[in-house]
Amino acid sequence: MFSPPPTQTFSSDGVSIAYLDRPASTPGGDPVLLIHGFASNATVNWVDTGWVSDLAGAGYRVVALDNRGHGASEKLYALEDYGAPLMAEDARRLLDHLAIPRAHVIGYSMGARIAAFLALAHPERVASLVFGGLGINMVRGMAGTGPIAHALEAPSVEDVKSQAARTFRVFAEQTKSDLKALAACIRSARAPITAEAVATLVPPVLVAVGEHDVVGGPAAGLAALIPGSETFVIAGREHMKAVGDRTFKAATLDFLARHPLGERAENTRPR
Repeated sequence: MFSPPPTQTFSSDGVSIAYLDRPASTPGGDPVLLIHGFASNATVNWVDTGWVSDLAGAGYRVVALDNRGHGASEKLYALEDYGAPLMAEDARRLLDHLAIPRAHVIGYSMGARIAAFLALAHPERVASLVFGGLGINMVRGMAGTGPIAHALEAPSVEDVKSQAARTFRVFAEQTKSDLKALAACIRSARAPITAEAVATLVPPVLVAVGEHDVVGGPAAGLAALIPGSETFVIAGREHMKAVGDRTFKAATLDFLARHPLGERAENTRPR
């Protein structure tokens, strides 16, 4: 199931970042930047689930990176090497590297958090935002990062007693991740995103979360904080099973079609 991660690389302020860049089925398609979740990579999160082919088939240029510490990107082991604001700069530098002035941005779980920091720091670069797998817990923060880090560092999955933490360890092993790098990533300083901050987001926003997703929290809670944003509940899905859902993709494609890149950022949604 898990095919090799992207092979193209670039230097993001000295850190090697792997990425894929798939052209649209027709020339001139709007670019879409995909940012994956924790312990995943671009291939697992976006290629194997059909997102890349579906977006390209719909006429979009698709760019997806392996976040630092993940996939084929460079593995780092210090806490200061991680954090969503820093990882958002990797995404911004990838847009610079590919000479993409503005793009639609879709993030899942940790990737949604990174996408939020990208849009807050560089609103002129983001045409629209899709927050997948992360609802109200974007502003509440993620609980249990310590147990997850311990689970990643345990001698084996059998040594992990917490069922929730075990889920992350199993997934990390399935994606053939560097467990030590992931432990540093999850332990890294987690810069807060406040309700006041998300209320200032400029691009149009879609919040899409699984109906039974206890990791991300309800979509409506986050959407209520962002004026003019839209909500999509992925029926019957929990956190790990929502990303490839067909209805999620359909809702996202509809959302992107209603917010083409040519719109001016300051006029994309009511303030």
